Amino acid sequence: MPDRTIQGVALGFAAFALFSLSDASVKLIAGVIPPIQSAFIGALFGLLILPFLLHPGDRVTDMVRSVNRPLWLVRFLAYPAGVIGSVTAFTHLSMSEAMVLMFLQPAFVTLMSIFFLKEKVGLQRWLAILIGFAGVLIVLRPGFRELSIGHLGAIFAGLGGATSIVVFRALGDREKKVSQVGAGLLGAVLICGVLSIRDFVIPDLRQLALLAGYGLLAALANVLTTKASVMAPATLVGATQYGQMIWAILLDDLLFNLRPDRTMLVGSLFILASGALTIIRERHHRRPWAAPLGGEKPAAAILAHRAGETKPPHNS
Repeated sequence: MPDRTIQGVALGFAAFALFSLSDASVKLIAGVIPPIQSAFIGALFGLLILPFLLHPGDRVTDMVRSVNRPLWLVRFLAYPAGVIGSVTAFTHLSMSEAMVLMFLQPAFVTLMSIFFLKEKVGLQRWLAILIGFAGVLIVLRPGFRELSIGHLGAIFAGLGGATSIVVFRALGDREKKVSQVGAGLLGAVLICGVLSIRDFVIPDLRQLALLAGYGLLAALANVLTTKASVMAPATLVGATQYGQMIWAILLDDLLFNLRPDRTMLVGSLFILASGALTIIRERHHRRPWAAPLGGEKPAAAILAHRAGETKPPHNS
């Protein structure tokens, strides 16, 4: 493996580590700052990624322009729903449990692709879906444990990310990347901003620092992801996202003194296997995969996909 490829993969691992630290930042203020307010402030910092999406002739104002207004509005609504779900999940659940439920995203993409993109689904993808939902039943253990709003939030986060991917596929290269990413960020700023007015909490310096970390670490991770995708094949960079599960377990232990039980680990293996099967299949058919699996942070893969388009073919 060439040195440049190794460096790209290392950057990928670093990027998804930063995504995990971003999630940990928002969990550290759980119960103090309302989740919707955290999503609003995180989206404000997330706007910093927009200049990295501009190509010659593009303007930041292109974020409100679209070749397909209905799909732009879907992104406008899906992103804040996913972010609110993600923050809610990390607020009420351990990082590892929230993360593993969000890894259902590939299964949601497959189901949405059937109904909205009219894709044909073969045996391997149906098997991946069944394995994934079996893993969810193992993790949630319905009837044997109390379920919380955090579990619902994690599902919504996965659905939000899946919606972004399906919209990205439907639009393809007809839509400017600043519009695809900007639609979601603008939706989060406006919708979460309005919803947070009633219960808005003035953060102290520590809380403000953590909220800044939540947004800025995710923005930096997006930048590292696109650099990684220039240096290494997208398939290898995409595989590094599974490091998020390892980081979630480590951060749970180090920061929150939480450890997953054996049943959750077994369910996690089912869900991770489901996601891996789906992504391998999608890569084989060269379908674009637009978001890191741990949450609704689609800018990273949109950047990665654009970088991959301009990169010379990789011979392995």
